[in-house]
Amino acid sequence: MTGKGGGAKSGKGKGTRSSLSGGQRQLRTAVKSSNKRTASSQRWLERQLNDPYVAASKREGLRSRAAFKLREINGRFNFLKSGQRVIDLGAAPGGWSQIAAEIVKALDGKGQVIAIDYLNFEPIPGVEILEMDFTAPEAEDELKSRLRGGRADVVLSDMAAPTVGHAKTDHLRIIGLAEIAAAFAADVLEPGGTFLCKVFQGGTERGLLDMLKRDFAVVRHVKPPASRAESSELYVLATGFRGGASEE
Repeated sequence: MTGKGGGAKSGKGKGTRSSLSGGQRQLRTAVKSSNKRTASSQRWLERQLNDPYVAASKREGLRSRAAFKLREINGRFNFLKSGQRVIDLGAAPGGWSQIAAEIVKALDGKGQVIAIDYLNFEPIPGVEILEMDFTAPEAEDELKSRLRGGRADVVLSDMAAPTVGHAKTDHLRIIGLAEIAAAFAADVLEPGGTFLCKVFQGGTERGLLDMLKRDFAVVRHVKPPASRAESSELYVLATGFRGGASEE
């Protein structure tokens, strides 16, 4: 699995609302072509240089543009609150953990954020980082042992499986990771808890959706403004954990 890509220098976010306004305009930066870059690399570089979220993440000291996705989703549904215990799965480079730590007031000792990823990334104030593959057999027990009271209020997952270029295979890998994350959430969440997970349009497999609808009061699909319009990226937000309904 991989964490959230992209990245600016570390630092704290500034509130739960996006700093981007609808009226903002940005001069487009042209990138000279190079024989050392492929056409796809050229397009990626131009997109990064002209992406207002990338620029905003640098201004605010956020680890990645992905931080705005969590900020926007929470701004709409308000599921992150002061004092909560949060687990961020596939956390690197740490954008989501930054936003979560600020909102739950982890730096003040009120809330708690535990970030896990097999990739190493720079420390974040108020966040406990566990460098481990979330899919490893011992990962769940290790996370529980670090949680206050052994349970969480929110489980976040922006994990993405490595792609092989075969659409069906890639989709199955992504859904597989989402199912593992959902099963973990059902095992670790307090009643009333929240699970937010990345999936992709095409869409959430019936098995995963049935699992979430059984275990949570409300399940919805969300595409925040920070998700690129051309991307098939989508998030499933499950709220109101029923407290072990899957074990009945």
